[in-house]
Amino acid sequence: MVVPDGLSTTPFAPRYADHVEEWIDVYGNAVPLAIGDPAEEYKAIRGAAGASEYSMLYKWHVEGENAVASVDAVFSRSVKGLGAGRIAYGVVVDDDGMMVDDVTVAVLAPDHVVVTGGDPATQQSLAAHAPAGTTVTERRDESAVLTLQGPRSRVVLQRLTHVDVSNAAFPYYTFLRDTLVAGIPAQVSRLGFTAELGYEIQVPRERAPELWDAVFEAGADLGIRAFGALALLTCRTEAGMIMGELEYDHTVTPFECRMGWALDFDKGPFQGRDALLAKKDSVTGRVVSVVVDAAPEAAEGARLELDGRDIGYVTMAVPSPALGGATLGLARVHRDAVKSGTALTAVSADGSKADATVRPTPVYDPERARVRS
Repeated sequence: MVVPDGLSTTPFAPRYADHVEEWIDVYGNAVPLAIGDPAEEYKAIRGAAGASEYSMLYKWHVEGENAVASVDAVFSRSVKGLGAGRIAYGVVVDDDGMMVDDVTVAVLAPDHVVVTGGDPATQQSLAAHAPAGTTVTERRDESAVLTLQGPRSRVVLQRLTHVDVSNAAFPYYTFLRDTLVAGIPAQVSRLGFTAELGYEIQVPRERAPELWDAVFEAGADLGIRAFGALALLTCRTEAGMIMGELEYDHTVTPFECRMGWALDFDKGPFQGRDALLAKKDSVTGRVVSVVVDAAPEAAEGARLELDGRDIGYVTMAVPSPALGGATLGLARVHRDAVKSGTALTAVSADGSKADATVRPTPVYDPERARVRS
């Protein structure tokens, strides 16, 4: 098993590394671009079940008497108001209301909250709002997380646990603690990054190979496949799901990256709240979906023009199976170009030009019905 110098090996890597030709860096971890044929990996996610390494995200454990209040002081949604077993997705912004991270929050106990995200600056904000007696520690290395995605993922999971994982018993954006999956103590969360029914199974790091083997044995007759980053990024682009340093960075507010809905101004003070209130009526940009009449490698990073005026750029572009193979991108654009059907010109790095059209976001399952099924 050979991974790039300077990158860490993830818990499940021993099970797939020999099949990997190219790796990418995800938060200091070596992640496979593909494990087999990325087209087949995509098909498994959309039509059957796919499983992949998802241990790379940071996990900040906030513990102590003021754990809930500390996270509430930073997170954009109400943590105090979270019901038992529920997960909240939202954002962390800086004091000026600019994006830091998009994160999930789960309250494990009144004195124990876990924040999962991708930017170490989130830990700094949490620590700054944690009083004496409340600690913030990053503990991703203690566990392994397998994401199980696709319309048959529930069947696979149910074969491995005695807990009822039906839609009624285990709805979207909830989690189960102290659950046995293949006989392994696990926390299972119902969420994902694919716009499909899906779960994330977290187990002790040393049990990772055991979980991997059990999942693939349980799903063998259902068409389960391991998938890498290419298939995941194709799914997330079709789903219109944002990523840090692509659809947002520290120069934009949540309003500009499709996260304005996650700002709960009624919950009380939180970091950046006043700045966001002051800025919400002066938003100049938006993340949109665009179809580009060019190859994905030419479309990715291309500048976008409207009537000869530079109005934004494509953040990521993929060949979209949901659109018959057309090049689909997410783009950061000026508000003048957010309307579906707006005709744009994409200008690649080499100066070549191609037609581009704004499409409704997301292009795949616009009602988000599949993730809730």
